[in-house]
Amino acid sequence: MVTENETFHRTGPSRRALTAGFAALAAGGLGGPLAGRATAATPPGPAGAPTVVPALREWTGAQGTFEVTPATRVVVPHGDARLLALARAFTTELEETTGLRLRRPGSAGHRPRAGEITLAVDPSDHHPRGGERYRDEGSRLTVTPRHVSVTGPAYAGVVWATRSLLQILTGSPRGDALPAGTAVDWPAYARRGFMLDVGRRWFSPAFLRDYIRVLSWYKFNDFQIHLNDNEIEPPDGDWSRAQCAFRLASDDPAWAGLAAADGSFDRATWDGFEDLAALHAVRLTPEIDAPAHSLAFVRFRPDIGLDGGASDHLDLANPAATAFMKDLFTHFTPWFRSPVVHYGADEYGGPVEQYRGYFNAMAAHLRGLGKQPAAWGSLGRIGGTADGYDKSVRMYSWSNGWYGPRAIRKDGFEYLNINDATLYIVPFADYYHGDGLDGRYLYDEWAPHVFPDGQSVPPGDPALHGALFAVWNDLVHEDYDELDVHGLVEGTLGVLAQKMWAAAPAPGTGYDAFQERVAALGLGPGLERVRNTSG
Repeated sequence: MVTENETFHRTGPSRRALTAGFAALAAGGLGGPLAGRATAATPPGPAGAPTVVPALREWTGAQGTFEVTPATRVVVPHGDARLLALARAFTTELEETTGLRLRRPGSAGHRPRAGEITLAVDPSDHHPRGGERYRDEGSRLTVTPRHVSVTGPAYAGVVWATRSLLQILTGSPRGDALPAGTAVDWPAYARRGFMLDVGRRWFSPAFLRDYIRVLSWYKFNDFQIHLNDNEIEPPDGDWSRAQCAFRLASDDPAWAGLAAADGSFDRATWDGFEDLAALHAVRLTPEIDAPAHSLAFVRFRPDIGLDGGASDHLDLANPAATAFMKDLFTHFTPWFRSPVVHYGADEYGGPVEQYRGYFNAMAAHLRGLGKQPAAWGSLGRIGGTADGYDKSVRMYSWSNGWYGPRAIRKDGFEYLNINDATLYIVPFADYYHGDGLDGRYLYDEWAPHVFPDGQSVPPGDPALHGALFAVWNDLVHEDYDELDVHGLVEGTLGVLAQKMWAAAPAPGTGYDAFQERVAALGLGPGLERVRNTSG
């Protein structure tokens, strides 16, 4: 039996440092047999639908087209400030897409007028096939030769319909005509996202703003930002020389010196991310990772570190370590508008009792701050059973070995698929898809319920919220920049958007044709730094 005073270092393969055998699986074994294959969430989609990624779920064509002209005006119900802000942004995007200078947005009348594009939220709108997913993010888009109408039960659905309109224009021969018809659209899963590790490598604010826009372009709704981390193995075993960073910079003197010197986000910059994300219906999920991967905190407060600070672990035998993390979350959580805050909790090598106490204490603390706690699933390897753990924590199923989806599901947690063998990129590494994810496999074989090694779960499992893919910047000394990372991500953005949205390939479209479609649509308007490299 271990005692609270015993200390342990991390052992076994890491999320970021694979064993040779597992590296071989990640690099080349994903095309093999799986317990579950991608299964269509709905019957085959509509024939003759305009080109949109992800593909429209329902389309009924009609005669004629709506022409976008300088007289076109985007209108919203009087007094709806949020939709008016969207209308302004959408008008700017229409101008960039069509090359036409349009009229300023305004308020809609009782009846649509010629040349108007109406955006409206109608909470009573519903769709039997779409169900809850339609109520949260669905939309009806009706195009006639005279006017265009967009309606959704919630704001997000209206945003997604504007993305569809822009994509249809981008793919049209003249760039200014919309085919007449009605589209009804909704996602199969609630969470569809991307995680970026900025703890090990600095990414500019412009890049993050662009990725909010790009994710919205393809109807991803979750952008998780991994805000702290450190080098996996210190140079010559010396943790004092290891790279580490925490990327939020407070103006409170109590936190002076915690933010990374090579780049961090102050409150105004973070608020700008939040404003842009809210406009584009993307949720920023912040992640602050502890009690492992915590060198930035240990360097700031050596007294809370394992082995006197010669480690990237917090010393959970020291109550000051948990108190420090509670203070940290209390200070920074008001920055975060997401209902979910991720607190890491992976790969800790200390006593099970200490880990369980920390896991539960931080979950309760975040709930007290008004947030849904989320964590990396690690209970399978840390030891013990799920008994005594806070089951309200949302688990990220990242490794079958650390805590596979079937065990997570059996133990009663809600969860997401962010499986390392399928959905991790470590730029330019010889493991975890160093050259980018396997797009053909993802398109033909994968869906959010699909996991490798016989761990797939039933399609539509109500405990499965969806999926994310991730970039981990393990190779802190490798020579690459943020645009190189974009080059690795871009190749499967459209594929993952399609499969997370519909849990099925685009109707009647093979992988190569689908990728041609994605390349033609590009990354959307309004970008500052990122550019389309696949067209």
